Parts: sequence; structure tokens; C-alpha cells
Amino acid sequence: MKLISTAIADLCILEPKIFGDDRGFFYESFNQKEFNQLTATNFEFVQDNHSRSSKNVLRGLHYQIQQAQGKLVRVVAGEVLDVAVDLRHASPSFGKSVSVKLDALTKRMFWIPPGFAHGFLVLSEYAEFLYKTTDYYAPQFERSLLWNDHALGINWGIETPILSVKDQAGKKLEEAEVF
Repeated sequence: MKLISTAIADLCILEPKIFGDDRGFFYESFNQKEFNQLTATNFEFVQDNHSRSSKNVLRGLHYQIQQAQGKLVRVVAGEVLDVAVDLRHASPSFGKSVSVKLDALTKRMFWIPPGFAHGFLVLSEYAEFLYKTTDYYAPQFERSLLWNDHALGINWGIETPILSVKDQAGKKLEEAEVF
């Protein structure tokens, strides 16, 4: 597995070694020891989630203010624009974001440690999105940032995505609870 740095030091892309031929492919999608070595962390994952969404669905930007979750995300069908926003108030990159295209072809993964909001926009006809979390889902602590808050400056490449009621009611960064 190869680690690819991003503009925010704690966020990284992980690129697996894929072994393929005319029969198909094989790759190791996760190895705890290798993940900890590459990311210089000691997180353990406790929950796996799988979602399927249609084109132009935007999910996010979500985070848990307590029981903060680190997320290792990937796409197994389709393509998404994946976004992480730094909500660690003491961080030099507070309020900044990193956007990464993830797809089933490259099988790249995006590591988002606790302290970040996360969301994605489906670019293909549909996408299946898998992610591992470092803490359990706790709906009472879940928060949402407003996807199009000008203070975040995220270029989603879309004016009117398909949003849940929860995501339509996201808070601007200046009003949000942060870490």
C-alpha cells in the first residue's frame, strides 16, 4: 500500500497494490498493521458502513462532536467527490478542506481522522460507498455543516445537489460546534 499526502497533513490517500489479469483482480483492502504504520497512528476500527446513492446525491458534511469518528472511506462502485473539513479549532488548517475523487477503478481510500467533518457527492449514475469508523455511530452527537457555506469554499461542481432534510439544515462554520 502507498500513502499519498494531501494539503492537510493528517488527511491522506491510501493506494492499494492491485494484482490483476484477464480473470479479474485481487487486492488487500485493509490491513490494520500496515494502516497504523503508514498513518503513524494507533486507531482501531469498530464499525463498517455501506451506502448506495444516486447521481448528484450529496451526503454531509457530517461529524460527531462526542465519540468523534475517524473514517477510512472507499468506493466499490461508481465515483464520488469526497470532502473532509478540519474542525479542530487549534489546528492551523481549521476550516480548510481537502477534496478527493474516489472511484471503484483505482480503489484508493481516504483516511479522515477524528476532528473532521466528512461528506461526498456522487458523480456517477450511482455509487456504493464503504467506510470503517474508529468509534460507534452516536446519533445524539451527530452534527452537520452546511455543504455550501461560503466560509468553507468547497467547489462541489454542482448548484443543486440532492440533499436529505438533515443536510439541508446544516450549520455554517461560524455557528457549528467544533473540536
